[in-house]
Amino acid sequence: MPSIKTETLINANIKLCFDLARDVAIHEQSLDRASLRAVSGKTSGILELGEWVSWEEEHFGFLQHLTLKISELEAHNYFVEEMVEGIFESFRNEFHFKAYGEKTLLVNVLSFELPYGFLGKMTKKVIMRNYAKSLLKSRVEYLKSAIEDSAKK
Repeated sequence: MPSIKTETLINANIKLCFDLARDVAIHEQSLDRASLRAVSGKTSGILELGEWVSWEEEHFGFLQHLTLKISELEAHNYFVEEMVEGIFESFRNEFHFKAYGEKTLLVNVLSFELPYGFLGKMTKKVIMRNYAKSLLKSRVEYLKSAIEDSAKK
């Protein structure tokens, strides 16, 4: 399963980065352009291991539903959210954190597969890969800004 990877240096300590990356409200705000909102599961606060949230969002003019669960978590080092239910054949989003003094490197690795065989593979190659890169970049930029703003308080 090919992946999309971003690396972002954040001017905040690792604990704050780790916690706010799992915050439902920040996740909602980070994908405002998709009208993202948490509709069931844990719809507020910080997600912990085994907890899940169902998201409703709009992409390509269609309302989508995606349920993600925190399937792996090692405090301050990494966590993984995986699809439990949704349009993808598979969806895995990894967040890795490495401290550099009072700064933190966030490495985000998103991997997904679409259903529908050859048609799904072509759609992913032609449309979804660039769209997903853009969404991921936007989300990580928002997350960096929100964390750094919080660190100043």
